[in-house]
Amino acid sequence: MDINDVDDEEFGLSRNYFLSKELGSSVKKSTHKLSDIDVVPEEELRAAVANLEMKHAKEIKALMESYRSSYDEWVFELRCGFGLLMYGFGSKKALIEDFAATVLLDYSVIVVNGYLQSVNIKQVVVAVAELFWDQIKSTRKTTGSLPKVQQPFSSKSVDDLFAFLNEPVEEERDSFVCVVVHNIDGPGLRDSDTQQYLARMASCSHVRMVASMDHVNAPLLWDKKMVHTQFNWIWHHVPTFVPYKVETTFFPLILAHGGSGQNAKTAAIVLQSLTPNAQSVFKVLAEHQMAHPDEEGMPLNNLYAICRERFLVSSQVTLNSHLTEFKDHELVKTRKDSDGQDCLYIPLSTEAIEKLLLEIGR
Repeated sequence: MDINDVDDEEFGLSRNYFLSKELGSSVKKSTHKLSDIDVVPEEELRAAVANLEMKHAKEIKALMESYRSSYDEWVFELRCGFGLLMYGFGSKKALIEDFAATVLLDYSVIVVNGYLQSVNIKQVVVAVAELFWDQIKSTRKTTGSLPKVQQPFSSKSVDDLFAFLNEPVEEERDSFVCVVVHNIDGPGLRDSDTQQYLARMASCSHVRMVASMDHVNAPLLWDKKMVHTQFNWIWHHVPTFVPYKVETTFFPLILAHGGSGQNAKTAAIVLQSLTPNAQSVFKVLAEHQMAHPDEEGMPLNNLYAICRERFLVSSQVTLNSHLTEFKDHELVKTRKDSDGQDCLYIPLSTEAIEKLLLEIGR
């Protein structure tokens, strides 16, 4: 092959590369937006979902019944000091609650709904301590040795509560409080601090934990110590194929119009897909709007000055690129103030902005 032919071929490839780049940059962006979709009211959509008939109900019922034969084994594992982690497709709420109502009658049980948007972990620990304290009182009442009145558990620190749940109690060697956690990987329990508290609680000598998980990446919430030493899980594959009706009640529906709360949730989904710097720029604008609700918005120059001061952007070009993304997704809009100056504002209510900042701050 002649060397000139090779040079011509390489030149042709290079030319085609730059031509394709020029053509690609000239393609117009789509003008379609999520807000253009004619969505139905959330109440109407939820009613339609609630009326959906469950398929294979007979087979699902038989499968649930088959798990009852494992109940004695599960209780034995709890008495041996293990925690039970249920995983598999389908809602496991009914299964775990049936297990607790059938064979855990001799133990105190507390239920934590991790599928809720927020869970107060301190209140959970207080409730567990109070249940165990009631067990101690009832046991000593029969022996005639009543315990002294203690300081209210709600006023104690979490460390003191864990210390109490770890105290050796002669009368309660084979007794424990069972903590049932539906969706331990749910939005209300997903942060690392909450998971650390749950792990510490599960490691207490008078606590046993039965939990369910559904997210494929849920095990990434824990390190080796938490899995094998604190939670001390025994994993049970228990697919139920039951619809997640209760668990999804508290999640906004993407194809439904749900007012400011829904708009905040949709905006949070968009923001979480952007870079941390872009999110921080948006927070600057949001904080200004909440602090000055009567103003038309935040002047661009002011936003740029604050962002430069906080090292969020290095130039006006960088800030403009973030603002273009915000405007494309209708997170930010522009209007003029009384002096004719362009101001940036977020087209959401103050309440919705507060919810949005909480969402992206998790």
